[in-house]
Order: sequence, then C-alpha cells, then structure tokens
Amino acid sequence: MELRPYQREAKEAIFENWKNGTKKTLLVLPTGCGKTIVFAKITEECVRNGDRVLILAHRGELLEQAADKIAKATGLGCATEKAEATCLGSWFRIVVGSVQTMMREKRLGQFPEDYFDTIIIDEAHHCISDSYQRVLQHFSEARVLGVTATPDRGDMRNLGSVFESLAFEYTLPKAIKEGYLSPIKAVTIPLKVDLTGVGMQSGDFKAGDLGTALDPYLHMIAEEMKGYCRDRKTVVFLPLVKTSQKFRDILNENGFRAAEVNGDSQDRSEILKDFEEDHYNVLCNSMLLTEGWDCPSVDCVVVLRPTKVRSLYCQMVGRGTRLAPGKDHLLLLDFLWHTERHELCHPAHLICESEDVARKMTENLEEAGCPVDIEEAEQSASEDVIAQREEALAKQLEEMKRRKKQLVDPLQFEMSIQAEDLAGYVPTFGWEMAPPSDKQKKALTNFGISPDEIDNAGKASKLLQRLQKRQAEKLARPKQIRKLESYGFQHVGTWSFEAADNMIGRIAALGWRKVPPGINPSEYAPET
Repeated sequence: MELRPYQREAKEAIFENWKNGTKKTLLVLPTGCGKTIVFAKITEECVRNGDRVLILAHRGELLEQAADKIAKATGLGCATEKAEATCLGSWFRIVVGSVQTMMREKRLGQFPEDYFDTIIIDEAHHCISDSYQRVLQHFSEARVLGVTATPDRGDMRNLGSVFESLAFEYTLPKAIKEGYLSPIKAVTIPLKVDLTGVGMQSGDFKAGDLGTALDPYLHMIAEEMKGYCRDRKTVVFLPLVKTSQKFRDILNENGFRAAEVNGDSQDRSEILKDFEEDHYNVLCNSMLLTEGWDCPSVDCVVVLRPTKVRSLYCQMVGRGTRLAPGKDHLLLLDFLWHTERHELCHPAHLICESEDVARKMTENLEEAGCPVDIEEAEQSASEDVIAQREEALAKQLEEMKRRKKQLVDPLQFEMSIQAEDLAGYVPTFGWEMAPPSDKQKKALTNFGISPDEIDNAGKASKLLQRLQKRQAEKLARPKQIRKLESYGFQHVGTWSFEAADNMIGRIAALGWRKVPPGINPSEYAPET
C-alpha cells in the first residue's frame, strides 16, 4: 500500500524526531486522512528494526481497526492485550492493547519495563488521563507516538505536558485543497436553542442537561432538516440515547427513513450496514459514532450535541469529510445556540486558527442564511478581521510613533512587515510558554526590538528567527522601518536595508524637517 505524499512526509518527520533524541512526539492528521495507515507503516519499519510495538487505544473498535489495517497494509499479524487475551508468550512483535486492561497494576507487573521499544497511542487526545499515564510510566524508556485528529488549543497545551514535540501536522484546509477530503459547506439554521441553564462537567456541557434543553426544539429541528437533508445521507449527533431515540421517531413522522444506534443496540452492525446500503437516509446516535466508524458516502452532518471541545467537534464533523463517488461536498448544519458562554464550537473552529477570525466567520455565517463554503467564509472573515485590526492598530501605532521610544514595539514591527503568524502566535509546548530567557532579551534589544512586550520564549524564538532571516536577506531594520513610517512611507518592511538607509540619509540632510522634494511618501517605492 503506497503512502500519499503527506503521509510519507509525516512518517519521515516522526523517525527524524526519534533519531534526534525526542522520545515522545505527536502526529496530527484530520479525520479521514489515513492516520491508521501512517502508524501501520511506522509500525512495520519499527518491527523491521527489531522493535516490539504496543498500539494503545481506549475502545475495542479502534484496536480491531488498527490490527486490520496493519494486516492489510503490511501483512503483519498482531497479538492482543485485552480482557482475558494476552500477548505474553506470543511470537508477534506487534501488540494491540486496551488501555483499560493494560493500566491494571497486576497486568502491568507481568511485563518487564523494557518489554516494548515503541508505543503508539491512537486518539492521543485521551492520553492525558491517569490510565494512559500509568502505562507510559511503566514503559518509561519506550519511544512514544501520539496520533490524533486536529485538537483544540486547550488539548494542545495539555498534550504539550506529555509530548515533547509536534512531528507533523496536516490541516483540514490543506487536505481539502489537495483533494484528499471533501469540501465543506456550512449553514446556520435560524433557530435559537437556549442553553443558558445547561451545567458544566469535566470542561464541557452536561449531557443530561443538554438532552432536557434540546427536547422542546426537536420538532422544529426536524422541520428545518426537511429543507436541507431530504435527499442527503445524514448523521445526527445527540447528547443522550433517549434524546436520540426520540428524534429518530420524530424524523420518521416527518417523512425521513431514520434509524438509531447506541451502545446497547443488539443489531448495531446490521443497522450500520443498512444505513451504508441506503435503507435508511438518517442515522441518529448519542456520541457512539465519533470514533472508529467510517461511511464515506455520508454527505450531511447535524451536530445536536453542542460542545466547547474542538477535538470532539472535529470528530463528529469528520464522519462526513471522506471522499465518495458522486459526493461534491459535505453539508454541515449549525444552530444559533443561545448561551452565556462563548467557547462553543461552530464550523469556523474546523478551519480558523485565530479566535477573532472564528468569531467573525460565525457572525457572517449567521447572516448568510444559506450554505457557504467554509474556506471562502474563512478567507472573507480573515479579511474583515485584518481590516478591523489594522484600523485599531493604526491609532495604536500613531501613539507609539509619538512616544519616540528608543526600542521598537514588537507589535508595530510585526504589523509593518505583515507577519500575521507572529502577531497571532500562541505558545503550545512547555518550553514555549516559559518567559523569554536573558539571552533572548539581549538579542532582541540588539535588533532594536523592545523585549518587555514579549511574555513567552516561543514568541521570542520565532521573532528572533524572523529578524535573523531579514538581516541575512539585507532587508530594512526595525528602527529604519519605524523612522520612515513616521514620515508617512508605506510598506517599508519590504524595502532593502540599503534603500531605507539611503532615504533616512536624505531626510537627515534636510534637518529631519521634511522628505526630499518630489517624493510622495504614500506612493513612493524604492527601485529594486
């Protein structure tokens, strides 16, 4: 089985991290981009090098899926460590293990601490829990790879306490652009669902409260779905089994062919098969199908389980992002959830890195009233936010210029060189969150940048890299940019050092009172 280009790149990056001494590294691939295939090929190479590999997961379906993909992609067999089944005494070099089984003290005690050379954790956003940590601490010398779909920033901060690096990340927009996932069109349904009375538990909304809050709206939601989902293959995510069953009945009353599955469904595999074969056109579930189930022909997802956890939201939407014959996009239905909290996930959070852009995109989708391609919506929202930010910063920069500070404010410099990646930077891993070192502060000062406005080492590191790169490319220095902008020159961040130095010299020759005759600063561009 041949790997796609990004999958090959991911595999190489992981082995490079391990080779360079990073023991615990992370791989982020969106749902539908073949993470199981990637770690199957990584496992194959590890075994070829003589390693014994443990693949750890929290659900039986994930273990079965991993063993099946490894067999198909590599021809290698797996032993199982789950319930009564054990790998001890087996000649297989690969073990798929249930974390609930492996975490038990008696079970772990049967394994020497160096039994596994490599541990791969599927759905790694779960690995912060004590159960996973107990297993990792027992096999403390093993190399570790965590694999997950796009996590939220909260997850990444938490994962940063477990993993030392992010070896490779493939984003949803890139996967869509390169033709590996289906384009997504989102529509906000103008139905205000009141969640103000819903409590919180473990950092998200209480499922029980959500079910009660949703009940009065289920008939209206079914009516709205008639206009969008009648001819689509739809998966609906709901907070409770009883809510899921109730909604199935309401949909059937409204002319849909709906089915429902839950953890206790005796005929679950039969229902899933019938849905795949189009005997049903809507499948309701209470969070059962977020992981370990694939049906590429799904072309509509309805999220009736509001959440503030981006990784969970991505998992739900990911059930419909795979490619299928005759499918030109996934339709994602969003609702006007009314809540006092602003952390709720919306379609914008699938694609936006900046919270400001996500907020603006959500507003724009609410106003649109029709399905909108999320990449186009993100681009439009990003332009709106940049325009608003530039307007606000223009006033701030005017004030900064008047202060005539000895050192340049980093924000002013970032906006002058249009470095959105620096202006919107958020630290992820532990070392990045630490305060800037004295060495970093001194280096920034030498470049003419005030270090007082930078509160973390990650931002200082990125800014220094950019300054060094600009110096090597002989571009204008921060103080030159600030000085020329104070005279009204535009886009000085793109000027060469020599051009900036020359113009400053000409202004100095005129006693700093004005620009040289015949030059309009707002239109002037130096010769290249």
